[in-house]
Amino acid sequence: MADLQQLEVELIADIDGAENLEALEAVRVAALGKKGRLSQMMRGLGSLSPEERKAVAPGLNRIKDEVNEALLRRRAALGRAALDARLASERVDVTLPVRPERSGRIHPVSQVMDEIAEIFADMGFNIAEGPDIEDDFHNFTALNIPPEHPARQMHDTFYFNEKADGERMVLRTHTSPVQIRTMQSEKPPHRIVAPGRTYRSDSDQTHTPMFHQIEGLVIDRGIHMGHLKGTLQEFARAFFELDDVEMRFRPSHFPFTEPSAEVDIRCRFEGDSIAIGEGDDWLEILGCGMVHPRVLEHVGLDPEEYQGFAWGMGIDRIAMLKYGIPDLRAFFDSDLRWLRHYGFLPLDMPTLGGGLSR
Repeated sequence: MADLQQLEVELIADIDGAENLEALEAVRVAALGKKGRLSQMMRGLGSLSPEERKAVAPGLNRIKDEVNEALLRRRAALGRAALDARLASERVDVTLPVRPERSGRIHPVSQVMDEIAEIFADMGFNIAEGPDIEDDFHNFTALNIPPEHPARQMHDTFYFNEKADGERMVLRTHTSPVQIRTMQSEKPPHRIVAPGRTYRSDSDQTHTPMFHQIEGLVIDRGIHMGHLKGTLQEFARAFFELDDVEMRFRPSHFPFTEPSAEVDIRCRFEGDSIAIGEGDDWLEILGCGMVHPRVLEHVGLDPEEYQGFAWGMGIDRIAMLKYGIPDLRAFFDSDLRWLRHYGFLPLDMPTLGGGLSR
């Protein structure tokens, strides 16, 4: 029993003398490890007689409990001392600016608008802009839209109250008025794209009262339909980042172009997703045509001397197509979870050299 008391005194002294957690762990292993002093004595109980074991075992168990308690106390004390030392040595300067967090995202509409602008800028097009609130002439008359045309009706167009002279302004129904203003203010040749917001009285899964559109215009001498087809084919290949995108031009009708066509691209529908450039299905992506002679006359150009082509597409829809977004209405819900999923980092600027999309 005297040896057990001496062992207890030595182990407690070693524990109290440990200067750090590493030294304390070494003391624990020396006492309670597989080859520790207490562990060997506990294993030696089996070689004792029942009377000896009855006399020694309680003392060993008591010493083991005392050692464990001492280890816990010393570990807590050393932990508090280490924390105090760290707090004393570390300082936080609360006057420093916060670290920047890349939590913002670029909306898919803005990203796709930049992608389209990058493609056409590489072809030599300029960006043109115009007002969202237009007069009747620029929004309808100059574009060869007759007074009886359905687009002029209130169920399709947002009108403002009449002015004193009887004129009624409208929220533009397309970005085509930008083309008119460009041709009025500048001399040909023209090569522009006009992105922006447009407004129509329509709302469902694929239509919203406000949406985004981009239109293009080329006016020069000797322009023909082949130039239009080549331009759109190059655009489709660059935008969808494919070596080839098969397109077909279907005859159509628009008041401001003649002849007019709608453009489809070959694709394959796979459930809710679409594979571009393969399969046996077709999907419409834009409308186009040669600028109508009456439109040229409205802006003071001689249709016998100048010709041109134009096209227009919905940026929201083509963004849905490229990035697999199923519902147009989510574009305007202001849901941060949706934006984090479909959005782009601010520094992901589209370039033809580095790649348009991520």
